[in-house]
Amino acid sequence: MLIDTYGRVATDLRVSLTDRCNLRCTYCMPEEGLQWLAKPDLLTDDEIVRLIEIAVTRLGITEVRFTGGEPLLRPGIVGIVERVSALEPRPQMSLTTNGIGLRRTAAALKTAGLDRVNVSLDTLRPDVFKALTRRDRHQDVIAGLEAARDAGLTPVKVNCVLMPGLNDDEAPDLLAWAVEHDYELRFIEQMPLDAQHGWKREGMVTAGDILASLRTRFALTEEGADERGSAPAERWLVDGGPHRVGVIASVTRPFCAACDRTRLTADGQIRNCLFATEETDLRTALRSDAPDEEIARIWRLAMWGKKAGSGLDDPSFLQPTRPMSAIGG
Repeated sequence: MLIDTYGRVATDLRVSLTDRCNLRCTYCMPEEGLQWLAKPDLLTDDEIVRLIEIAVTRLGITEVRFTGGEPLLRPGIVGIVERVSALEPRPQMSLTTNGIGLRRTAAALKTAGLDRVNVSLDTLRPDVFKALTRRDRHQDVIAGLEAARDAGLTPVKVNCVLMPGLNDDEAPDLLAWAVEHDYELRFIEQMPLDAQHGWKREGMVTAGDILASLRTRFALTEEGADERGSAPAERWLVDGGPHRVGVIASVTRPFCAACDRTRLTADGQIRNCLFATEETDLRTALRSDAPDEEIARIWRLAMWGKKAGSGLDDPSFLQPTRPMSAIGG
């Protein structure tokens, strides 16, 4: 079991498969990209599967989310999913992706055992997409979403970040589109995860702003805490249901008290929070032929030291030392 001093138990493992990405989103990294991790520093496919197996069989992990960077850039991703699917007990498996590679991989990932996907899409307008991501790939994401839905990677969740002056007027249109195509839309408050440290609390589009905009067109009925559980998204029924919309308000409505996540970076470090400034090294133990129980012990100690909160609700918050592409969303 992965328990911390506040009584929280981690059952959800986020695994970053790579720090690389084929987009350059303005809220994540600079236009020229970043200094990528050297290949020898990255975990191999075998190492990733071994650590997930330890987490599932010895530490109580029941859900695995593959992230990046962009996880579909990992050549061995289908094989990793297939091997994790064979574990006993079998964890639930999902993928967070920008969607560009889904058209060619969705069916294979479903066959390998992936259960569902979260796809990032911030706008319905190709020109705004190009401005936000610095790439002209909007149609590829739309096609990827359709491929995921057709392959049965459902519910297909769409993650959207609203940015002032760019797409902050699109919330109602995005929700209408998601309802039409049977996707579950989730708005995420912009978080301080950009490598250039350009995030500012002042002027950000808040959960309150998003809900006020949605209510100009839709009737929203809150699901409530019992339905939410430890999920990061607060959810509302849209016009009485069955469709839902979620809002992840990491900045203005932190949900740290219910957090059940632990994170494995692409280079084998454990992080207990996206905004942590400390990491625990598992790669060294792994490559020193440490037995599974020793690796599990190190992981338990890392979890025990998890802090009470992210610090995002503190106006003096300092941004993390590594950008999101290296940590995993």
